[in-house]
Amino acid sequence: MLFEQIKTIGLGCYSYAIGCPIAGVMAVVDPRRDIDIYLRIADEHDMHITHIFETHVHADHVSGAQDLRISTGADVYIHDSAPVIYDAKKLNDGDEFTLGNATMRVVHTPGHTPDSVSFLISDLTRSQEPGMILTGDLLFVGDVGRPDLPGDSMIGEQVRKLYDSLYHTLNQLPDYMEVYPAHGEGSLCGQGMSAKPHSTLGYERLTNPMLKYPGFADFKDAILSNLPMRPRSFTSIISANINGAENTPKRDLAEYALSANDICKFSENGAVVLDLRDALAFGAAHIPDSINVDFSDGPRLNWVGMAVPPGVAIVLVLAADNDFEEICTELQRIGYDNVKGWLKGGFYSWMECGKETQSLNYISASALKTRLTGANPPALIDVSTPREFSQRSIDGAVNFPIDRIISMEICPVNSNEETVIICQSGFRAGIAASILQAKCCDQLSILTGGMIAWQNL
Repeated sequence: MLFEQIKTIGLGCYSYAIGCPIAGVMAVVDPRRDIDIYLRIADEHDMHITHIFETHVHADHVSGAQDLRISTGADVYIHDSAPVIYDAKKLNDGDEFTLGNATMRVVHTPGHTPDSVSFLISDLTRSQEPGMILTGDLLFVGDVGRPDLPGDSMIGEQVRKLYDSLYHTLNQLPDYMEVYPAHGEGSLCGQGMSAKPHSTLGYERLTNPMLKYPGFADFKDAILSNLPMRPRSFTSIISANINGAENTPKRDLAEYALSANDICKFSENGAVVLDLRDALAFGAAHIPDSINVDFSDGPRLNWVGMAVPPGVAIVLVLAADNDFEEICTELQRIGYDNVKGWLKGGFYSWMECGKETQSLNYISASALKTRLTGANPPALIDVSTPREFSQRSIDGAVNFPIDRIISMEICPVNSNEETVIICQSGFRAGIAASILQAKCCDQLSILTGGMIAWQNL
């Protein structure tokens, strides 16, 4: 049996290739939008992709199921309750599929969404009994799936289903069962996930705090008091996956290289200028009203989905021209197809044209401590989650979680008062400060290193 876990960097997504090289057949579970990797795996092992399975209608990434179906002729399978309008074969609890020496059995495990399923995997060269389970967004390594995506009207029902799937359906399975989730560290479909890509049911029962509650009431309180932020992109991604996402558009890169004047024209017509340089470079100088999401340590796609409204035109400011094609692919994974191009030559080309720039100040933890004990101390806005804020914060800080700041139409701080933006590490503070500045907030500074640096004083 062939079994490969494929990680999508920047989203915390896992997809899977399962098959039998002897029989020459392969299935793909939860494919990402750019499908070349699955075609390559099949080609390398002389297999044909015959099945495409979705564990549920995804909210955090656009599925590649339609492109893969067109490329291979394979059918797409999803649970019978999924509200999809594209042509799909429906799954039901207990359905079983044979792929040579591999079998996959469907287990309906609602809770994250009503249509969520898991797959029990058997390697018939070893045993008829399943040894692995693909849990989708039901159970992660160190956490469980969020139940709020179907909407507030269904939240009570979804929490109950999530509890039943975790505490009753999975409890029928042995400790040795290997767990392979659809998400890992970095995903906003849960939080507190481990960096480990897989686990076992036994180890999760021993260590996962969400599997340790004595009853439903305690579980419900814990789930509802700690829901992750919901990116603005989730609703449009769900819609795309219900309708069957269109093919990824092809690009002639020469048409996407933009001058500073081109950027100005797009911006005047409503395009968002998305600057993906590191936060310190952005702070030193940037295009007025641009939004910064620091990609210097790799893509942070969930934060683009949080900061940029879906459907808008986007122009990019990049650290290097040759990043454009790769970053476009990453943005397409979360449904941002309307990328108009990038500032050719980077930010230096903007400065060489003599265009207006803005800047953001950074303040060290030691300097801030001194300022807070002196005359005219700055105001403090902490954009961490309420839970993070309750665990560690600076005296006098006001908690405005970043999702609240993003949703506000006007600046929530006094534009005439010096304000320091704070988060746990400094990353979210950089995003929040760029958004506040675009809302005409002045006199902003960012706490360098965030609360980590503050606590290390």
